[in-house]
Amino acid sequence: MKPIALCALSCFALTQVRAQSLYMPRDIQKAFTKGTRQADGKPGQKYWQNHGTYNITITALPPDRNIKGSETISYVNNSPDTLKRLNMKLILNIHKPGVARFGDAEEDYLTSGIQFDKFLINGEAKKVNSKGASTNMAVSLTKPLMPHDSLKLDIDWHFQISLQSGREGMIDSTSYYLAYFYPRVSVYDDYNGWDRLPFLDAQEFYNDFNDYTLTVNTPKNYIVWATGTLQNPNQVLQPEYAKRLATSMTSDSTIHIATAADLARKEITAQKDQNSWVWKANDISDMAVGISDHYVWDAASAIVDDATHRRASMQAAFLDKSEDFHHAVQAGRHSLSWLSHNWPGVPYPFPKMTAFQGFADMEYPMMVNDSHTDDIQFAAFVQDHEIAHTYFPFYMGINESRYAFMDEGWATTFERLIGTDEVGAEKADALYKNFRINGWIHDASSAEDQPIITMSNELRGGYGNNSYGKPSLSYFALKDMLGDDLFKKALHGYMDRWHGKHPIPWDYFNSMSNISGINLNWFFNNWFFTNYYIDLNLLKVSKIKDGYTADIKNVGGFAISFDVKITYADGTTEIKHQTPAVWQKNEKQISVNIKTAKTIQTVTLDGGIFMDATENNNTFTIK
Repeated sequence: MKPIALCALSCFALTQVRAQSLYMPRDIQKAFTKGTRQADGKPGQKYWQNHGTYNITITALPPDRNIKGSETISYVNNSPDTLKRLNMKLILNIHKPGVARFGDAEEDYLTSGIQFDKFLINGEAKKVNSKGASTNMAVSLTKPLMPHDSLKLDIDWHFQISLQSGREGMIDSTSYYLAYFYPRVSVYDDYNGWDRLPFLDAQEFYNDFNDYTLTVNTPKNYIVWATGTLQNPNQVLQPEYAKRLATSMTSDSTIHIATAADLARKEITAQKDQNSWVWKANDISDMAVGISDHYVWDAASAIVDDATHRRASMQAAFLDKSEDFHHAVQAGRHSLSWLSHNWPGVPYPFPKMTAFQGFADMEYPMMVNDSHTDDIQFAAFVQDHEIAHTYFPFYMGINESRYAFMDEGWATTFERLIGTDEVGAEKADALYKNFRINGWIHDASSAEDQPIITMSNELRGGYGNNSYGKPSLSYFALKDMLGDDLFKKALHGYMDRWHGKHPIPWDYFNSMSNISGINLNWFFNNWFFTNYYIDLNLLKVSKIKDGYTADIKNVGGFAISFDVKITYADGTTEIKHQTPAVWQKNEKQISVNIKTAKTIQTVTLDGGIFMDATENNNTFTIK
């Protein structure tokens, strides 16, 4: 079949849209009124965000489960508000008995959580409640923190690593993955104040962009991988292995930094009782750490910025018997390069990425904690998705706890786009539909049709589809309607404006309209603020003067792309592609004219990735 793309923008005069505003909650309205955010999608002249400088030291001595930590935090209040208290995030308290969580907790998951040994504010001891069963801890300040002033926290704490590994915990008796492991000051923002949402074992990231120095003390013969750049490789690694690591930084080919044979000889690290691995990362939203004495270590690098020829390191730490991870470095090199050069087409912003074998299939800044699978192709698919999160929420500080679609939807979109390059469009689309869309479109339960804008922390049923599949479809629909060039221009503009900041959905909506030069409120209202789904009904195909007209009812309501597939009586076929622009004037029913001198036999509507809930009414046969 020969596809014929109908005009998208000009034919439907998108610049002449009906006036329509988007629903905006009252607390969000206040941010615009105060001038911290603007109606054109840019950060306002009064935009601010707070900042911390973290100097953290942790000691992990596997197989001992006790992790000890100390940190100093220099916290700057850039807000116009006088802060009379701080809110601390204690995510590891999710392991405490009695804490609020979505799922059940097995015995191996439970621990006593974060235990404080010292808590000083500007040198003054502060009594804090470490017995509380919460992932938030309010700390009152003896002296209020004034606007544009700072304070210093000195904290010692300890915790037991969970026996049951998920996003963090004990991978095996001598392999640990540490995430959310340090007390942090939560985000204080311009529309909600202190972020006090509970972690619930499912909420994800909303952190300030901070500067970190992290020291990890481990016994000899343990290797450490972490967010950031290793500052002292020559002090913690034997010369041969430090040399291999350095070589990998400019190598396209995989360098086996530490093999199983090397590990067996116990000669990789400096042979002191303990080694102190020092990592630095600035302007980053979090830190994560992997530790093992028996994980092999591969690495290479990829050019991610053609203008500067800058390379990013791709590393992997894993069990030698895991065949999928032996492909992780080269698959990761492809991800870093492809994402940098294609979609989103922004050079990978960090110096490295590490794939660590765990159980979570979960992203962290410069780290992914991925599970083992015998399906090497699916392993690459998962790794692509997690690496894609580099941009949302780590390049841009998405409030994923409230609006997960702002990052999961984009990672889902990028996973299909890069998958098309890796396995071809047919396989990538089949996986996208079966893994992301099929379950939702054939599930008529009311929970699945809640508006995407519904805050993620308020969702139980429908969370997955509202965070992944539906928003991703909206991004593909907008991409098709605007065309790749204009869509990428608007996306890049939005990313440039909000890199290193905290965008909310209205910043995305307003930026895309402003930069594209097209009022897209009708489209965003359709996709994000309704309880629509996907279901077209081809009512009839009628003969008219210069061809035929197809009357189509949009039962589900979403403004989707679709193809009109025509089979003529002479056996020839034709495809007329329709972008979402056709729904602008009337999102419930349209007529598509088919100009032809031939006799039509059948017409079928095909949404492709926009799967239809009831396909049996998508074909009309002319008798």
